[in-house]
Amino acid sequence: MNKNLSANVSMVYMMTNNQVMNQVIAFYRDTNGMLAFVGAYPTNGRGTGTRKVSAATPNNGVDPLTSQGALTLSRDGRFLLAVNAGSHSISSFIISDSGAPVLVDVKPSGGAQPNSVDIFGDLVYVANVGYAANNFASNIMGFRIDEHGRLTPIAGSSRSLSTINAEPAQVLFTRDGNKLLVTEYTSNRLSVYNVNQNGTVTEPTVNDSYGDGPLGAYFLSSGILLVTEASSNALSSYSMSNDGILHVISGSVPNGYKTACWVITTRDERFAFITNTLSGTISTYRIDPNGALSVAGHITSTPVGTAPGLPMDVGVSKDGRHFYTLNGNQGTVSVFAIQGNGSLVRLQVAAWTQLPYFGSQGLAVL
Repeated sequence: MNKNLSANVSMVYMMTNNQVMNQVIAFYRDTNGMLAFVGAYPTNGRGTGTRKVSAATPNNGVDPLTSQGALTLSRDGRFLLAVNAGSHSISSFIISDSGAPVLVDVKPSGGAQPNSVDIFGDLVYVANVGYAANNFASNIMGFRIDEHGRLTPIAGSSRSLSTINAEPAQVLFTRDGNKLLVTEYTSNRLSVYNVNQNGTVTEPTVNDSYGDGPLGAYFLSSGILLVTEASSNALSSYSMSNDGILHVISGSVPNGYKTACWVITTRDERFAFITNTLSGTISTYRIDPNGALSVAGHITSTPVGTAPGLPMDVGVSKDGRHFYTLNGNQGTVSVFAIQGNGSLVRLQVAAWTQLPYFGSQGLAVL
């Protein structure tokens, strides 16, 4: 296996979240950023289909997992991890030389309804929503991943969130891997865990989110944290102290559209892209060097005059030239060129099936 694989192949992956057999859909990405469907690869687990993992959001067939990070690539591009919320498991793939994902392992997620996963080095953490009927019991669970992509649960790594019914929306390592953040969608909290040498984590330092419905999160290289707020329809930025305490820089900066859910930045970290799912738009925010935020522009996910796409998960190409978003009400991926001023130019809406596909979740760009 080529350990520098990510430099040699360009792909985009999405996840169907199908309730009969979850699949990873692979697209080849050419030098101009355009996508071509390659194939569908079973996870050997089940998704939830259009069924929501909780009653916290409308059951409209879009965004069933209410999370960022349902499908995650390792930082070196070798491994792809997928959650199977319908069968309470996670699947690990190794990326072949052709870019096709090869299934290696499926393990129980250590809880019910996993909806987000992240990886740092050989350490993997997954967030589990739990069940409303059982008063949720949401948690996170850790695993080691070996060089072949096999997963081993870490004894003693399971931790509760701020409360047992605090629905997680994303689990995310800091850039240095020393801390782990969980956005809690229903409790409006941001829990920060210290990562121990043995792979377990401490009890959380619990922060209040500035706005309501914290969902997607992204750490800048400076350590500044961006968090979307689906209920406040806004984006906030924070600095973080060594003790896990968050300090607001820009609080709940609105963009005029509904349900700000997913976030990613340009490679130079001068701009952030936010998907406003129910409005069908993507907003660009300018990020000042100190982390202050301001709105710079907007674009619809699909061409005006065509069937509106409701954008969800996001990704940026490793060369920094292209932005991608999954349209959850279509199962399509919209492709944009990133301009120097942070604006987007739509290039393509790529499909893997000719019929509109509801229930998909997760996007990863290699």
